[in-house]
Amino acid sequence: MGHSIALARGNENGRTSCSVSVDLSAQAPSFPFPDWTWGQCRVEEKDAVRTLNTLQTNASFLEQIKQERGNPQVQLEAMKDYLVRSGLQIEDLDRLKIIHVTGTKGKGSTCAFTERILRGYGLKTGFYSSPHLVQVRERIRINGEPISPELFTKYFWRLYHRLEETKDDTCVSMPPYFRFLTIMAFHVFLQEKVDLAVVEVGIGGAYDCTNIVRKPVVCGISSLGIDHTSILGDTIEKIAWQKAGIFKPGVPAFTVSQPDSPLEVLKDQARQLLCPLYLCPSLEAFEEEAQPLQLGLAGDHQRSNAALALQLARCWLQRQGHKGIGELRATRLTSQQSLPLAPVFHPTWIMKQGLWHTEWLGRTQVLRRGALTWYLDGAHTTSSIQAGIKWFRRAVLNQEKSINGPEVRVLLFNATGERDTAALLKLLQSCQFDYAVFCPNLTEMSPVGNADQQNFTVTLDHMLTRCLENQKQWNQLAEEKAGQDPWLAQAPEPSTGPLHGPLLLVPPAPRPLNTNSLVFSCISHALQWISQGRDPHFRPSSSPRGLHSHPVASSGAVLLKEASSIQVLVTGSLHLVGGVLKLLDPTLSQ
Repeated sequence: MGHSIALARGNENGRTSCSVSVDLSAQAPSFPFPDWTWGQCRVEEKDAVRTLNTLQTNASFLEQIKQERGNPQVQLEAMKDYLVRSGLQIEDLDRLKIIHVTGTKGKGSTCAFTERILRGYGLKTGFYSSPHLVQVRERIRINGEPISPELFTKYFWRLYHRLEETKDDTCVSMPPYFRFLTIMAFHVFLQEKVDLAVVEVGIGGAYDCTNIVRKPVVCGISSLGIDHTSILGDTIEKIAWQKAGIFKPGVPAFTVSQPDSPLEVLKDQARQLLCPLYLCPSLEAFEEEAQPLQLGLAGDHQRSNAALALQLARCWLQRQGHKGIGELRATRLTSQQSLPLAPVFHPTWIMKQGLWHTEWLGRTQVLRRGALTWYLDGAHTTSSIQAGIKWFRRAVLNQEKSINGPEVRVLLFNATGERDTAALLKLLQSCQFDYAVFCPNLTEMSPVGNADQQNFTVTLDHMLTRCLENQKQWNQLAEEKAGQDPWLAQAPEPSTGPLHGPLLLVPPAPRPLNTNSLVFSCISHALQWISQGRDPHFRPSSSPRGLHSHPVASSGAVLLKEASSIQVLVTGSLHLVGGVLKLLDPTLSQ
């Protein structure tokens, strides 16, 4: 078995079976913070993150989840046990006035829009999301900001020790990574007295540990598609059933336009659960002719997310008795999908400002650094990649109008898990990249100082093999597109053992390589080659070996150094995007 090493973030459920009572009047273990300096706080935070990483889901745990798909109550009961051991009851969560959101794509963006709108009304907001891009603290936000290192450390150790203290002969486990963070988020939001909590589902809905929430104020389902098939099912109808698992009796739910078959599943589940389900009108229905709504997140696909967010925010405000929530407007719209339409209303100034000022890193994000422009989008399904390509092409076209001189277009890609990489890469071929670069979701070769991005569930050997397979698929697609015979060579191997230092992975040469693709052993080395020292904010700590001996790397370096513009699309994985952001914008780690 290979060595485990830093990569990304764990994020799924496990289970235990036990019952334990906790004295809710007992004081939580005390964790004084009398005279901490910032440096001490950072050390304590790193210790907390390292301990948290020991709870990451391993392969056997994921297999257990798959086997238990038919019995969601087993997983939810386990989560309730953990919650009680932590000192909370299910009823306590009702006080959070939760907005619960799921979907295949766009659920995080929908949550971000919703939270930003409601914050504009002077409400203290909590926001729980996953995965994180740079630091695990990003998953738990108050008023749009990740909780501070001090708060993270305090609540982590308080919860960790409480769970340790409640172990006994029948209940010896700690909750896995994602469950632990979910419980921690509930504690943070309750103790910090937020007015509401926007909670993004981890995976699916019915079996997700966030689904222990009994009485959300409102629920939402963003666009559906195929993803996480080993856990959620291999058809969009099965996935729709999983997503509909967050519906609750009497709790309004909203969704966006969906294909007919999954929409029927949502409708049937809503009927069985006595949940009023509404279809969101498109964003155009809310716009005045001379005043289109401006969104802080780029891309046409964000419009359906914004439309859903408007309905979620307005419904929450209405159910909580708030005034000034937007007057209804007369409309002749009718639903074409056998669901009642949600109301069309005039968005308030606060709502418009919320949509415009929404920020959500790593989703259709652009960083301009001199000659380099980084286009960052964590798309990882076929439909989200298609949306990302549309956004990228439009953005590049606008940029090219002001460029004089040679341009170089680069793809930086990785995909993990069970995703159909060949399908994603085939779509990306249409962008006509000059170079395709592949690397694992590993910022540096050494995990030291990189605890927030550690993952003990995947070995380095496995990561590199996957990157080499991705490269081979790209080469085959490129040559087939050019009308040549597919590259029949075996998957390339590392030039030396993968753990012997920073490497450029070079393919064997039974025949010349006809496509410009490279594999690097970490994100830092990939960025170093792409940027060629031209990004003033990127300062690599080490250099990859073998660059001068690799024909594609050496010839490409010349073009990159001389180009007037370098356009880089980073996509395929939110974890990859997070690693790139960590290196390009060090302030995100502070």
